[in-house]
Amino acid sequence: MSGIQSAPKKVLIIATHFPPSNLAGIHRSRLFAQHLPSFGWTPIILTVDEKYYEEDPDWNIVKLLPKDLRVEKVKAFKISKPRLVGDIGLRSFFQMYKKAVRLIKSEKIDFLYITIPSFYMALIGRLVHLRTGIPYGIDYIDPWVHRFPGTEKKFSRQWWSTHLAKMLEPFAVKRAKLITGVAEGYYEGVAERNPHLKNKSVFGAMPYGGEKEDHRKVQELRLESYLFEKKPGKIQMVYAGTMWPPALPVIDGVLRGMSENIALFENVEFHFIGTGSSPNDPESYTIKAIAEKYGLWKKQVFEYPKRIPYLDALIHLEVSSGVFIFGSIQPHYTPSKVYQAVLSGKPILSVLHSASTAVQIINNSGAGIVLDFNGEQDVDRIRRNFANTFGRFEELLKNWNPATVNYSMLEQYSAEKVTQQLAALLEQASIQSA
Repeated sequence: MSGIQSAPKKVLIIATHFPPSNLAGIHRSRLFAQHLPSFGWTPIILTVDEKYYEEDPDWNIVKLLPKDLRVEKVKAFKISKPRLVGDIGLRSFFQMYKKAVRLIKSEKIDFLYITIPSFYMALIGRLVHLRTGIPYGIDYIDPWVHRFPGTEKKFSRQWWSTHLAKMLEPFAVKRAKLITGVAEGYYEGVAERNPHLKNKSVFGAMPYGGEKEDHRKVQELRLESYLFEKKPGKIQMVYAGTMWPPALPVIDGVLRGMSENIALFENVEFHFIGTGSSPNDPESYTIKAIAEKYGLWKKQVFEYPKRIPYLDALIHLEVSSGVFIFGSIQPHYTPSKVYQAVLSGKPILSVLHSASTAVQIINNSGAGIVLDFNGEQDVDRIRRNFANTFGRFEELLKNWNPATVNYSMLEQYSAEKVTQQLAALLEQASIQSA
């Protein structure tokens, strides 16, 4: 099989959050670690001890890890009161650096791979390279240099974040041999801002992969939904995931479109799970105010802000009528939930930027209905067309048969296939570093 070596190579993966963290980003490193051995790479995870996480632990997700996976943990500085430094990458920076150097020297690691955020962890790659000479790569789960909401206010926290990113990223990526991301748009700006990388580094886009075994585990543990009751005759849509500012105009358009055609939605419920601005705060609503503005709150729209365990979220998808997915006004956004939604066996209703790769995934697989739009200047299209799009979705729901979905087309988005891409990129970057 392509990528498999006679003697497995070792890759040290730095991921500040890892199970039992319940943050969405942990699945990137978790699934890479699960499948890399099949392609000739032995992973070692370097992470922060869960005692220093801010979010509640999810111990069920630990049951998804390979039994032989080696996980090394470091301490971090605790969060001070008042909360001056919250970023776990800053709180664990020196501990991570020292541990990475020690492991690379003692374990003969072949490659260092860093998933960001925390964005500050990218700096460790360059520093460790200067100390040990190891080739390193950076995986952009989110773009680092971008305009944070509130950047226009001079000397605000957001203003400083934007300017720090512009100053620090060139140092971090200067000697990187591999730059990857969830989609090309996540790192395109990196190459433009650092043109020397185009001839010296390997670039590659890998979406979040879906994992069939996760859904099997849900059944094995016999988990049950608890946030809402299944109501016969009701169409109950579920979105489970984070909410971020660039997606607010999209949700506003959706809910306004519903309110203007309310008769079509009398028998419909949208349940938003884990969308709070703070993962542990059950009152940190982000969608409630919009739903109240349009008279939909506790009628058509329900929000449960606190993040729930990953496998709990999957069981809520499986008891729903359909899965709701939405993107943002930014074209680089690619929902990580598409393949997991397909694996739930439920049809997908989605509202996505037309440049999102998820549009093609859903349309070509027959997994659901897409309402697409062309960015911030086109968000009114969502309001005008959502009712009609939902009507098409209702027709699909009436005749829904999961067996008609083109799973072979979707297989390229499985965690195994995505990790195979990573293994090939690691090999290529290693050869260029030799």
